[in-house]
Amino acid sequence: MNGKLAILAVAAAAIAAPCAAVAQDGADDILKQIVNRPPVTAWHLDGVTGKPKVHDDPAVQYGKAVRVDVPGKGENPWSIAASNPIDKPVKAGDNLVLAFWARLEKGENGATTATLPYNAIQMANAPYTALFNAPATIGPEWKMVEIKGKADRNYAGGQLNVSIHLATGKQVVDLGPVFVLDTGQ
Repeated sequence: MNGKLAILAVAAAAIAAPCAAVAQDGADDILKQIVNRPPVTAWHLDGVTGKPKVHDDPAVQYGKAVRVDVPGKGENPWSIAASNPIDKPVKAGDNLVLAFWARLEKGENGATTATLPYNAIQMANAPYTALFNAPATIGPEWKMVEIKGKADRNYAGGQLNVSIHLATGKQVVDLGPVFVLDTGQ
């Protein structure tokens, strides 16, 4: 994990408690780079019924996680997906960092790891083209997944989102906060 991501804990605390002073390791600079909605409650789930199940978990930033119960492998990995909006504009050539917390609560047939095949910043509407994506393997311990890429053109706020495909097997996945940083050119 690089230095910028190492201080996301400080940034997360500042977002969770806006009145708290942020004066450590340039965390206030990182707050200016966040272009999405980091709180756990900002996850949107497709392919499941009802509202996301938010539960307390002191082992992850913010102390809350969204639990996604995937009933089995879907026809497509995106049959069940989590998304998070990117509200701020992004310019062509900007370096972007997608960082999110995830863990496998329960794997298929007792598996202790699972691969999330598609973790991306993509177009928020059809054709849902990815700017960049990469797979990630998660296990029973919280892990911050970090994926980097560049914007291929200018995007207005709301044209992009984060997408994580979850329908790869019968499993229970916990998602913590998600951060999208625009570190500029």
